[in-house]
Amino acid sequence: MTPAQQPDGYLAMPPTGSGNPVLVLHAWWGLNDTIRAVCDRLADAGFVAFAPDLYHGQVTDDIAEAERLSQTLFDNLDRPRAEVATAASFLAQRTGQPDAPLAVIGFSLGAFFALDFSVSDPEHVRSVVVFYGTRPGLDFSNARAAYLGHFAEEDQFEAQEDIDALEEALKRAGRPVTFYRYSGTGHWFFEPERPDAFNEAAAQLAWERTLEFLRQPANE
Repeated sequence: MTPAQQPDGYLAMPPTGSGNPVLVLHAWWGLNDTIRAVCDRLADAGFVAFAPDLYHGQVTDDIAEAERLSQTLFDNLDRPRAEVATAASFLAQRTGQPDAPLAVIGFSLGAFFALDFSVSDPEHVRSVVVFYGTRPGLDFSNARAAYLGHFAEEDQFEAQEDIDALEEALKRAGRPVTFYRYSGTGHWFFEPERPDAFNEAAAQLAWERTLEFLRQPANE
């Protein structure tokens, strides 16, 4: 098989050179240092991690600019959806497991695309982790993944009713689902680059729970 060309993005390999694949989807800031660090931490834990750059080199820490950049994706959803699928295919080939199910982690904006991808390609997504992000109105009846969610206690960007609706939709579809809500936190509590929101204790607990979830046997 001809090796796939790496799409725009960041690849992190474990010291052993092999491991289970994890696709990491960035928040509306773009492929910043936080997302690269997540990939590196996953690699240190034994996973092969790849984060596609859906903004193709653009990164911001300004909310207004992040809103503008994210809107460019929603204005043409076919493009980012195709890029997520291409990234997943590259990652599967890079691990030498082109047909193996993979895990997907999405942050905020990335959570939307992680949930979306678990429905559009159910055969290849075994587990999904979302950080303070949902995907309203999605039908999970054909999904095959298990789901883990990390949500803030007070979140100005993610309504509690949307979180509850997502949890209910997953349960109705018979999917394994565990959602955690972290007291004293707001949106971006996992991201050190947002010092106004970062909560070290909650971020560490969410990370430990994520690794435990990813190490579970593939969902049947």
